[in-house]
Amino acid sequence: MDEVGLLLLITDFGLLSANFRKDKNNDKPKLSLEDIKLATQNFHDDNCIGAEGDGKLYKGNLQDGVNTIVAKRLDTSLGQGEKQFLSQLQILWEYKHENVIVLVGYCDEHDEKIIVYEHVSRRSLDKYLNDVFLTWEKRLNICIDVARALDFLHGGGLGKQAKVIHRDIKPTNILLNHDWKAKLADFGLSLLSPITQETDYVIDHVCGTPGYSDPLYKKSGFITAESDIYSFGVVMFEILCGRSTSAIHEDEGHHLPDFIKNKFEQGKQDELVFEQIMEQIMPKSLITFQEIAYKCLHHEREKRPTANEVLLQLNKALEFQVSKLS
Repeated sequence: MDEVGLLLLITDFGLLSANFRKDKNNDKPKLSLEDIKLATQNFHDDNCIGAEGDGKLYKGNLQDGVNTIVAKRLDTSLGQGEKQFLSQLQILWEYKHENVIVLVGYCDEHDEKIIVYEHVSRRSLDKYLNDVFLTWEKRLNICIDVARALDFLHGGGLGKQAKVIHRDIKPTNILLNHDWKAKLADFGLSLLSPITQETDYVIDHVCGTPGYSDPLYKKSGFITAESDIYSFGVVMFEILCGRSTSAIHEDEGHHLPDFIKNKFEQGKQDELVFEQIMEQIMPKSLITFQEIAYKCLHHEREKRPTANEVLLQLNKALEFQVSKLS
């Protein structure tokens, strides 16, 4: 691949992106395969810290001795080819936000396709759902961070011609740094859709994670920004319940959205709250949170809130919590 510039073609939408290029002012350079191997001890198993849908993740240290990084080594045997690689690079490079994982660099040598991210110390949210140390206020702030990221991506960033549909919102793709700031990660399934597109959807092969995917997307193959909102609604209730949708499926026989719907229809919303944080939550904060999270799960897309609307309500829930209004 030409180190001077990458011309990104996103064929799903017929979009021609801007150049992804390295120049003298670029601090996110192309990295050599040798440097990444040195950083990760040649992708040693001891440095493998997990996997995303399209490749394994390796922690490492670059030779400058300062930067701890995570290298995603795409599994090309799974069909992760040039298009997926370039699409992720384009999104991470062009859509920079404090609540989106930072691109450090990339490598495309000897049939290896590697994306290098910043290292986020606390790793993913799923490890903390039932952690009593994760207070209600921290949980609210994590939700607000994710809502900010989605508001930015769905709005097309700053002056961009396309919006980003993440397509795989779930706790394993929400990373937490040392001060519990959340960053949205894993754009392996993400798609770009023109801001000006009248129909506001694309037809694509259905993919995503069971328990989080929008049922309308699975049924019709039509994906919209509202599909991300549905998935985020699932995540918000996981944060409230202290349980994952898969755990609820194992215990209850159905995934979290049906479990939530049944509780709301029975008027038993209070039973959804993680017991260990129940006493921390101010009533108005809980009501505001539950109402907006429940709207995210609406079966009609047009009745789901936008990311900006979710953000506004989550900020209200936080205000009720910190001001201790009952």
